Amino acid sequence: MSPEREPSIPDVIDLGLTSDCGSCFGLCCVALPFAASADFAIDKDAGRPCPNLQQDFRCGIHSDLRPRGFTGCTVFDCFGAGQKVSQVTFDGQDWRRVPGTARQMFDVFPVMRQLHELLWYLAEALTRPAARPVHADLRAALEKTERLTQGSAEELMELDVPAHRGEVNALLLRTSELVRAEVPGRKKERRGADLMGARLKGANLRGANLRGAYLIAADLKGADLRTADLIGADLRAADLAGADLTGALFLTQSQLNAAKGDAATELPRSLSRPAHW
Repeated sequence: MSPEREPSIPDVIDLGLTSDCGSCFGLCCVALPFAASADFAIDKDAGRPCPNLQQDFRCGIHSDLRPRGFTGCTVFDCFGAGQKVSQVTFDGQDWRRVPGTARQMFDVFPVMRQLHELLWYLAEALTRPAARPVHADLRAALEKTERLTQGSAEELMELDVPAHRGEVNALLLRTSELVRAEVPGRKKERRGADLMGARLKGANLRGANLRGAYLIAADLKGADLRTADLIGADLRAADLAGADLTGALFLTQSQLNAAKGDAATELPRSLSRPAHW
């Protein structure tokens, strides 16, 4: 009998976890609120279209978002939830032509985004050989999560997302423990730590637990972050120039987009170097 094939990072394409704005009805530009800040030039309420959203659901200032004060838009990633809601949940009916769908569509979008984010983490966890003891449970969780994304709008709105996240997070935490246990030596435990503006240049953070850590504007130049758990870590304006993020656990494109780096920054193969670095 041939060995069972292990899922790999390209499977995120099959799961629809790569954003396809051309198949979405501009949901992130309408459903979500934002406030005037360093990330956004204006205030916008949830459910109100951004003034830059055009009739074809494209952004009118897409090529100038950063200089126009909309850095937050360049960082956001829906993990493919936008097109799933637009084309699957609502079967291609857009909220402009069928205005009766608007409120429900905007409410479903954040739920779908959370489910797709969990799918991303589960898909990555299944690529980790060290996590083989929990691969069966991870596969079951991925399949359950995928089934949930196929539910009706009403089913999605009634879903207890925090409870489901809790179930999945227990598996992701176990995955992290198994993977980081293979890193020799003592690992730093900085889960949820306030490291805003911290001077961590050249720091040895290999295999560190940085889940949910606040690393805003931290100096991580040349730091060793190999196999560090970065799930939920806030990397806004963190300086990753020359840092080694090879094999970093649960790092997302959105986190990289929010940080600073350079050509010498080593990245996981599944992620891309942001254009503004």
